[in-house]
Amino acid sequence: MVNRLLVDLSVVDVVSGDIRPNSAVAIVDGVIAAVGARDSVETQWGDLPAVSLGGAYLSPGLVNMHTHFSLSLPGPGGDAVSAMTAHELALYMADGARRTLLEGVTTVRCVAEKDHADFALRDAIAAGRTIGPRIFTAGRALVCTGGHGFEGTDTLECDGPVGFRHGVRSQLKAGADLIKVMISGGIAGEHEAIATPQLAADELEAVLETAHAWGKKVTAHAGPAPIILQAVELGLDCVEHGYQLTPEVAAAMAAQGTALVPTLVVTRASAFFDQLGVPAWMQQRSLGAGPQHVESYRMALDAGVTILMGSDMPPFWRFEGTSASVREIEHMSDFGLGPAAALKAATIDPAAWLGADAEVGSIEVGKRADLIAMDSDPLADSAALRGIRWVMIEGDLVRDDKNAVLDV
Repeated sequence: MVNRLLVDLSVVDVVSGDIRPNSAVAIVDGVIAAVGARDSVETQWGDLPAVSLGGAYLSPGLVNMHTHFSLSLPGPGGDAVSAMTAHELALYMADGARRTLLEGVTTVRCVAEKDHADFALRDAIAAGRTIGPRIFTAGRALVCTGGHGFEGTDTLECDGPVGFRHGVRSQLKAGADLIKVMISGGIAGEHEAIATPQLAADELEAVLETAHAWGKKVTAHAGPAPIILQAVELGLDCVEHGYQLTPEVAAAMAAQGTALVPTLVVTRASAFFDQLGVPAWMQQRSLGAGPQHVESYRMALDAGVTILMGSDMPPFWRFEGTSASVREIEHMSDFGLGPAAALKAATIDPAAWLGADAEVGSIEVGKRADLIAMDSDPLADSAALRGIRWVMIEGDLVRDDKNAVLDV
């Protein structure tokens, strides 16, 4: 961890939606010690080693709220991941975490990982034994017997209120930061439809009541409006995907404060599926869901639902000329959110959902120096994020395309 004075930059203020030109940022012990006009910051912190960013736009690091480092979709690509030994899987996930960080994602929320390897990865990153983003994880997602994703070791089959209470407690015992539950079918389930209901009301109530009693939030894989409405009325904290919303359900989500992670990229990801050898039935279901998925997303925007960025695809995956994370932000912007609000939905808003906004999500004094830099204004055009060339996490410089000297 190296103390620095960053100069020759414009600060991207994701809270106000403003750009602050001619700024400087002082970083001490991995924390932002000062941010403001260059002359003012240099007066107090001029003894720190100065690093020029060459006129770049400095933004908080991205936060991806729907991550699977051990993703294994149907097809040969997914089968290869499922067949990995425990040691192979740990190294595979660690490499994915490293690549994610280098793409500018400095915090992730894992929402179903195999064999609890995510806890070891989270702890190894925190201890500095490997590099990667800050991890918040749900451990294994909870499913009914035969439910969505039951085939893998990234889910835990439960039945009945008692079974689901035990499922929640087992993940909390392992160290989960939140709980993930599958309450409907989805794109990747061959013997189900997106609209297939999978939990009874008393089972879902047991999940929410138990997690909330322990101070943990719950997010749900969910597609259809009636199932989402029932969950929202019971106190669900977040919806993943939301393929088939209605205006009424979107309004209920906004009133309850239930956030939406739309994962728009997953219903327009044919090239990604081709790379993995995903079967035709899944590709057809994915692409077929795309138009209604966008309509549902726009309903959520109109209702004022809090939108959070999550890719579902591995965050680092190179896709359509950029990373999956940036492509998701572009979709969020293009389909109605706009670039400034899309960046906010990929920084401070997810940090707030995670309860981490006092530490990350914006460039403010006292927060961790999780920062990215690019040469164009991301508040004017989300495509600017394709030009990320500099990445720092907690004051450690892990990527600098113009200088080979890094901290790790």
